[in-house]
Amino acid sequence: MPSSPTGMLWIWFTLLMALCLQVMPMADGWQIWRPDWLGLMLIYWCMKAPYRVGVLHGFVLGILLDLLEGAPLGQNALTLSLLAFLCALVYPRFRAYSLVQQAVLIFVLLGIVQLIEQWLRTLFGPFSIHLSFLLPSLIGALLWPWLTTLFEALGRRLARD
Repeated sequence: MPSSPTGMLWIWFTLLMALCLQVMPMADGWQIWRPDWLGLMLIYWCMKAPYRVGVLHGFVLGILLDLLEGAPLGQNALTLSLLAFLCALVYPRFRAYSLVQQAVLIFVLLGIVQLIEQWLRTLFGPFSIHLSFLLPSLIGALLWPWLTTLFEALGRRLARD
């Protein structure tokens, strides 16, 4: 389905919905429990349709996220572009892994991106780092098998209709 024009609309729709979930307001204490929705969706589409979704998509979504969050322009663009690039590097092996192995790799990919994001935040001002910044990566890895199964089922249903 991603090769059709409606498939590309579906990809952009899911990425924009993930962007909305990423910036949805939450209480201060709950912010650390929010999964990296945009990162998860970008990884999913980079692995599902690697010739249609890549670094450019990560950059555009990162710029949009920078504008919505009020972050320094280019910070999220850099991290999401890096995430898409890392996905392109591991793509050949990724598809051969089981869902549990994929979830571990998702944790590593999102963890690297979160680490770089925390490092960039320390460059731009006073910011303390502790290991709680890895919670979104862990939650994203736990959500990966369900997210993948859900989107595979939706894809089959949309292709059938």
